[in-house]
Amino acid sequence: MTKRLLASIHDVGPRFEREVDQLAGQLSRILGGPKFAMLVVADHWGAAPLAESKAFHVRLRQWSDAGVEMFVHGWFHKDVARHSGAASFKARHMTAGEGEFLGLSEAEAAQRMADGKALVEDIIGRPAAGFIAPAWLYGPGAQAALANSGFALAEDHFRVWQPASGRVLARGPVITWASRTRGRQLSSRLVAGLARYGLHAAETVRVAVHPGDTTVPALIESIEATFGAFARRRPAGRYADLLAAA
Repeated sequence: MTKRLLASIHDVGPRFEREVDQLAGQLSRILGGPKFAMLVVADHWGAAPLAESKAFHVRLRQWSDAGVEMFVHGWFHKDVARHSGAASFKARHMTAGEGEFLGLSEAEAAQRMADGKALVEDIIGRPAAGFIAPAWLYGPGAQAALANSGFALAEDHFRVWQPASGRVLARGPVITWASRTRGRQLSSRLVAGLARYGLHAAETVRVAVHPGDTTVPALIESIEATFGAFARRRPAGRYADLLAAA
């Protein structure tokens, strides 16, 4: 069994350029180079249009040329849909208004996926690595749209899969942190600490960081310890490795 570590930086875009730089530097140091993915948002909350930031285009192309995998991570990231049932619970408890693809129709989800794919691929000059919905939340419309999206990979909280075939390529929870309340900071640090000891037997370990993590020194320390613990036992790989091994 080939063990691998998959690292990712979420919410990449001009709105969080300083925070992304900090996280990219930290992960590069721990992992021995730019051995991580970036999840790119086209226009975060409608306040940071990537299409208009030519300087950030250059940064993305440089990272991509260095080997960083680029995923499309929604268009706005913000969720403005009205939900009911299970979707309402997810929207209220699993994210703070960030589940953009939880309540979209198939047509709207497909359009945003296509537009995001075209934008990112035009900037980096190569195919996007895949699609990962904001907050890892997919409604029925998004799930249906993904199957015909042309993306090679998709990811949620518990798996990585091929959208066209539905074939699951990796299973297991994503280790991540929450910064918006003290309670969530403490609980995410606790979970990360347990994962550092409990997930070493897993074939694929996924660890994701967000710009907000940089605002809490205790989270940065936990991120350092978590990546360090796994990197000592397994190499940092690429999501594309999952396709090669399939």
